[in-house]
Amino acid sequence: MIFRQLGATGPRVSALGLGCMGMSDFYGATDRVESIATIRAALDAGVTLLDTGDFYGSGHNELLIREALEGRRREEVVIAVKFGVQRDPRGGFLGVDNRPAAVKNALAQTLRRLGTDYVDVYQPARVTPEVPIEDTVGAIAEMVAAGYVRHVGLSEAGAETLRRAHAVYPIASLQIEWSLLSRDLETEILPAARALGVAINPYGALSRGLLSGRWSRERSERGRDFRGHLPRFTGENLERNLALVGELRRVADEKGVTVAQLAVAWVLARGEDVVPLVGARNREQLGESLGARAVTLTPDDLSRIEGAAPAGAAAGSRYDAGQMAMLDSERR
Repeated sequence: MIFRQLGATGPRVSALGLGCMGMSDFYGATDRVESIATIRAALDAGVTLLDTGDFYGSGHNELLIREALEGRRREEVVIAVKFGVQRDPRGGFLGVDNRPAAVKNALAQTLRRLGTDYVDVYQPARVTPEVPIEDTVGAIAEMVAAGYVRHVGLSEAGAETLRRAHAVYPIASLQIEWSLLSRDLETEILPAARALGVAINPYGALSRGLLSGRWSRERSERGRDFRGHLPRFTGENLERNLALVGELRRVADEKGVTVAQLAVAWVLARGEDVVPLVGARNREQLGESLGARAVTLTPDDLSRIEGAAPAGAAAGSRYDAGQMAMLDSERR
């Protein structure tokens, strides 16, 4: 395993982290036994960063991680937790609450579910204009001072919000979607983060499976998987995006790697301050994604990859209009 620093103030972590969301929510049926086996396999392979959210399965994901970590030393694992998204008993979404009192209440529940005394990286899942980011980060900073949190992160924050937050307390990392199909952050957000010494912790390196090389129209039409309702996974958009995957497959085949490995390796190659998350739900997917560590991309490779899937070539937005409106990173 190769290791990288999670920002100027953050911990040293494996260059690839494991995103655990899909083990509890959003992507259809889950397998508890395989999920736990996958987390343990990742740890055995040298992965030290586990990413979750307290709203993934309404707490299910944190309980799953707790079970997977039984018998292991807590200090060997870096756990990043997102908070703020509110859900009802049916799993519906009620909005976002980032008020200071809500921050501390959510943290108390997370610590209990994870069975730990502290969270390594604590970050609001979404930034809302109703609550100043200074108030939210200030509350997390109080929890750092009290010993319940080690580092502060942000998720899907824009450049100006990142600067305002960093002025209150050093931000270790910014979690945001970044893949060959999602590159908007490169214009303003990435330079701002690098100027502040904030690491980028990208999710969606495979664009929620579009770049896995295994997606098809048939998969998009299945009921319980929310991807079938995202613009990039529907209608003509899907056909155009799968055509891009076909172009990438030609490059991958010549390199002797899979499309997924090529896509993850491209994100890894963005810089030493980039720590991608791979959302593997089983050990087979995990093994494939971890294989990207051995893929070396030359300048010519990078040119061919970006020629096959140029910036801005993806058809459709990454979320529907309502969800896009909630992203501080997309506000102009």
